[in-house]
Amino acid sequence: MRGVLYVSHGSRVVEAVEEAEAFIEKVKNQIDIPLQETCFLELTSPNLSQGFERLVEQGATEISVIPVLLLSAGHYFKDIPAEIEENQLKHPHVSVSYGQPLGVQQRLTTILKERIEETGIEPKSDAKVLVIGRGSYNPQTQKDITAIRDQLYNLTDLSDIDVCYLAACGPKFENALQEAVEAGHSQIFIVPYLWFTGILEQHIESTVNSYDVDCDIVLCHRLGHHKYIQHALKDRVLETFELISQ
Repeated sequence: MRGVLYVSHGSRVVEAVEEAEAFIEKVKNQIDIPLQETCFLELTSPNLSQGFERLVEQGATEISVIPVLLLSAGHYFKDIPAEIEENQLKHPHVSVSYGQPLGVQQRLTTILKERIEETGIEPKSDAKVLVIGRGSYNPQTQKDITAIRDQLYNLTDLSDIDVCYLAACGPKFENALQEAVEAGHSQIFIVPYLWFTGILEQHIESTVNSYDVDCDIVLCHRLGHHKYIQHALKDRVLETFELISQ
């Protein structure tokens, strides 16, 4: 019997956990199998081993482990595989298919375009756009965020888009925002490439609110529950069904 285990990041912020759970429930409702569980990498219960065990107890013999992650980084390459291996040793009769993060997809970059448009503020010719990634020590993260920036160029008439990060790599968001203010742009659009709310989004908001300047600093909404990102996660689940069947 097939089961699906969605592995989300986890957060100290209750609203972030609730938002992740609600989003995953939307996707579960689009997957026509009865055994589906949600777990978290850190800070929140159940953890991956607990989620795996729940599926086994319900009779799952094939488990699709789905990382609820935007990009490939340490959690995808190290943490989740290590826990999968540990659980497979406990349950050698269970076959596991490990899904991919959402990765770079134009439909997801389209959400960024929509988030800018939703502000109702028309970008001027000198507008600066800062696309903010979570950040990682893995160099693939920077390559991916740069590719997303390039896609945003192609989808819009925006002429000045930079990328920055909240942790682990540079340029740092705070430095990029300060440089944009000092450069004299009349508008600065802050576009977070974040899935759910949490500590990082709160940090972005507090940093933006700390500025009292003549230019307009426009904070756009995160990716959130947009239908395109729902479709993208659903596709990642269905891909693992094909892997198991092979």
